[in-house]
Amino acid sequence: MGILSFIKDAGEKLFGAASTSAQAAAAPVDVAALNKTASDAIATYIRAQGLNATNLQVAYDGSSHVVTVSGEAADQATKEKILVAAGNVQNVDKVDDKLSVTNPAPEAQFHTVVSGDNLWKIAEKYYGNGSKNDLIFKANTPMLKSPDKIYPGQVLVIPAVQ
Repeated sequence: MGILSFIKDAGEKLFGAASTSAQAAAAPVDVAALNKTASDAIATYIRAQGLNATNLQVAYDGSSHVVTVSGEAADQATKEKILVAAGNVQNVDKVDDKLSVTNPAPEAQFHTVVSGDNLWKIAEKYYGNGSKNDLIFKANTPMLKSPDKIYPGQVLVIPAVQ
């Protein structure tokens, strides 16, 4: 899939904002340690969603706001959920997809939620039938707890219909 874009100001708040300039002046900032802490928080969040991959590695670069995810997912749906979980984190602008898949399947599309969207409208856009909104909800579970709880800037997996 390559690089996926996200809105860095939207998403789960897993790690704090940058230090204030006064704090930064008082003590040197260990950028590598901050990136490692953020990487670990994102990896923990992915696993907390019940998602995993063999040799799952998550690396965050705070200067570019890019998360790189690597490893081997069991299937395409798990891979896509891992990528969306990593990207729907505040301060993440892009996800560099280095995941492979044990059992490949057709790739999904991705949709960035805008104001006024709901799963019915999104299903109508991609499938021509709003009643297929449950496919989108299931593809984004467990990150989505309710079909009514989507927000502007959130990126959703739109699975291929087979």
